[in-house]
Amino acid sequence: MADTESKSLQERYAPANACWGCGPANPHGLRIRSFPRGEEVVAEWKPEPRYEAFPGVLNGGIIGTLLDCHCNWTAAWHLMNKAGEDRPPCTVTANYAIKLLRPTPTNAPVFLSAKVVESTDDRATVEGTLTAGGEICATCRGTFVAVKEGHPAFHRW
Repeated sequence: MADTESKSLQERYAPANACWGCGPANPHGLRIRSFPRGEEVVAEWKPEPRYEAFPGVLNGGIIGTLLDCHCNWTAAWHLMNKAGEDRPPCTVTANYAIKLLRPTPTNAPVFLSAKVVESTDDRATVEGTLTAGGEICATCRGTFVAVKEGHPAFHRW
């Protein structure tokens, strides 16, 4: 695998990002690593006991963070490609909804998958899933917007 393929979107485009969910520069964060695979963006993440709601079950807030950050990067990747740019725009969450379908076990990795279902020049609506043990445990849908100069998130990547 080439170096650019072994690096996640976060590592490739935002190595100094300190976001708690997806920032490679945050040693205390979740450090989600998202990878484009065709029309989808995928990730694998290993839960730790400190992220449990109770023994053996992942906390719902952690699930929300995993999906939010992963879907945000899916939107940024899509908008970059749509515009023919070589770097993704800084995107933020405009709205976001999650459905917790069943308890998410913490005894093995969880898998994230997301795809863009609608987009304009500066925003993308993304649907995502979190799967564990071969079952979909959570789904989400959100809109992510590329911010302009003057917004606090502009150039954070």
